[in-house]
Amino acid sequence: MSDFFDPLTQEMALRVLVAAVLGIIIGFERFYKHKEAGIRTHALVAMGAALFTVISIFGFEGTGFRDPARVAAQVVVGIGFIGAGLIFLKESAVRGLTTAAGVWAAAAIGMAAGVGFFALATYVTIITLFLLWGVRLVEKRLPRLPKKEEGEDDDDA
Repeated sequence: MSDFFDPLTQEMALRVLVAAVLGIIIGFERFYKHKEAGIRTHALVAMGAALFTVISIFGFEGTGFRDPARVAAQVVVGIGFIGAGLIFLKESAVRGLTTAAGVWAAAAIGMAAGVGFFALATYVTIITLFLLWGVRLVEKRLPRLPKKEEGEDDDDA
């Protein structure tokens, strides 16, 4: 029980908590837009990525098997698998790409918090929200070519 109050344990817990809070912030935007991966998913992804990162940094000290980059690489692969599960085809339109990208960003933010880069993780959370909210407002105002009908040839290809 003495580990519970150990300063290093508290530092690791803070890193994981910061990641979870930042994941909640991103997840709220997806929840607000009625997307499948919302608050809990983004928070859990960010928190899990932070925990894997913390474990890779501190968990293997003195064992001779310490390689934090190896764990980080596997987190990226695992999140790619989860993200792929969020992408689907509905009525000849691809859906879930933004949500999958948001989950991927939440994992990266969690990893940044796990390393202790709190300011960077916070900045990237703000940038992510800007991309999800602000850019969407710009996209709605931009002119676009009309959508092509199914089977129509693309002259510019």
